Amino acid sequence: MIRKIERTQIIELTTDIYNQHKQKVTTGTAKVKLIEQQKRASKEIIIPGQKKIALVVGSTGGIGKETCLQLAKDGFDVAIHYYTNKELADKLKKSIEKMGCKSLVVAADIRENAQVETMIEHVSRRLGAITVLVNCAVTSIPNIKFDDLEWQSMHDQYEMNIKGSFNLLKSVVPRMKEGGYGKMIFVNTLATEKVNAEWLHYITAKSALSGFVKASAVELSPMGIRINQVSPGMTDTELIADVPEKVRLLIAAQAPLRRIATPNDVAGAISFLASEKSDYLTGETIRVNGGQTMI
Repeated sequence: MIRKIERTQIIELTTDIYNQHKQKVTTGTAKVKLIEQQKRASKEIIIPGQKKIALVVGSTGGIGKETCLQLAKDGFDVAIHYYTNKELADKLKKSIEKMGCKSLVVAADIRENAQVETMIEHVSRRLGAITVLVNCAVTSIPNIKFDDLEWQSMHDQYEMNIKGSFNLLKSVVPRMKEGGYGKMIFVNTLATEKVNAEWLHYITAKSALSGFVKASAVELSPMGIRINQVSPGMTDTELIADVPEKVRLLIAAQAPLRRIATPNDVAGAISFLASEKSDYLTGETIRVNGGQTMI
């Protein structure tokens, strides 16, 4: 080392390069900037015994329902979000409370920012600070040939997948920042990688969601907020009710486990991302595809 410049935290180094015969080939100087390592936030890891509060958006869908039940098994108090199916949400609440966990039913159109803000505030007051938010919300996926596709169908998918996710982040992130910890998990789809015909509107929006997750994760992870996604293959829910049985069997035959995914399979991956075991993961995708699950 030649010298260290304290003001700029730069050190100047002299460099000599030798060949295999120990003959000096070249010499020169280099400047290196010293960067102070940031200390880990003391609140970054959930303290044992601290309340674990999960909000599951889209709780009345097949994946959402199983996610609520799994998180309750994991010791979370669960806020159950619904859009139209209050009856199922109320039944789910009773099931969770029988497991010894607190539960709360909330309604909101996540495409409306004011409704999302009201929902998050209500959950925070009734259950406590949200530590995990899972977005399982979906809208219908009609098969539409390109010749028949109108922008409105593209718009509808963007409204649910992107605007809805954006509204959730804008509302919950400031609260997670205060605690120095939080996790958000988005349910995506493997259809963005193995593309289906006549799903241009759906696949385009879900592809945008993948970028949304990765970009927000990079920016928010230094604040203790982890954002990840789960991308299932075809899953046995009402969303595929119109898929012919022949197509389901063909897809199952192509999977290593010779079956399509169940909501429980997806809920298990979400459970892992919601736990402290995944605290080092952010901006990642867990693919659930019948034996080909990977990060």
